Amino acid sequence: MTQGIHAWHDAEVENGTAPVDNGELFYEMAGDGPAVVLLHGGMLDQRMWDEQFAWLIRSGLRVVRYDHRGHGLSSTVAGDYANHDDLRALLTYLGIRRAALVGLSHGARVALDTALAHPEYVSALALAAPGISGTTFTDPFILHHIKEQVAAIGAPDGAEQYVEHFLRMWVDGPHRPASAVDPALRERIRASADANIVAHAGGLGAGMPIEVGAADRLSEIRVPTLVLDGDLDSTDISANAHAIALAVPGARRIRVPGAGHMVNLENTTCFDQALHAFLSSLPQ
Repeated sequence: MTQGIHAWHDAEVENGTAPVDNGELFYEMAGDGPAVVLLHGGMLDQRMWDEQFAWLIRSGLRVVRYDHRGHGLSSTVAGDYANHDDLRALLTYLGIRRAALVGLSHGARVALDTALAHPEYVSALALAAPGISGTTFTDPFILHHIKEQVAAIGAPDGAEQYVEHFLRMWVDGPHRPASAVDPALRERIRASADANIVAHAGGLGAGMPIEVGAADRLSEIRVPTLVLDGDLDSTDISANAHAIALAVPGARRIRVPGAGHMVNLENTTCFDQALHAFLSSLPQ
């Protein structure tokens, strides 16, 4: 376990590692007030929240972001694990009794599982481009690129191909060519995915995530819930957003225009306004 302090946009940020079963999680935390935890997408890390981290701190909130197991600066996978149990262990380590969870993609999937497995720790959910445990992909575009990713494994330039198919699915999306996407966004996500592959290649196949199967239990969720999905994202993600909005009592869905899967980075203004309004509406 390590801890340190550094400055971020004039805020003091604590960073360190928290112990979890058979590993540790790297985290950053800053600010005072009600707790908000940012959960990143698969193959990425907590830096995908850079744009939101700064303004959330200034909004009178205690903001935590962390790298999931097998991502970023956290431990490489070394056996079966549960992301929702990892998050509970992190909150316990930080002395946080309840938090609003803000997750994108795989991060939303973990947030939903945590709300079901450990509801006493969750005060609200903001789910962007949400994944849901217990669902499978059906979009032909996604299935094609997953097949291509599998074929790339073991090829001389397999890692490069694998990441490019990741970008086609989860940055470009099915409704536009790569040339229509901001090159800086593509390169930012490519760099993060590349780094993740290098850092955690040793964990490939070393363990499986244990999940809740949230798809059949969405109606059990009893906290304020916001869903945001981009109008250029996969139909699988749109279906997930629709399912959450229908099944979770009181859930609200916002369709984010001009954005694919990375809604917080493609239409940051719309995303930030919606998230700020939602968090401001929560009881203190």
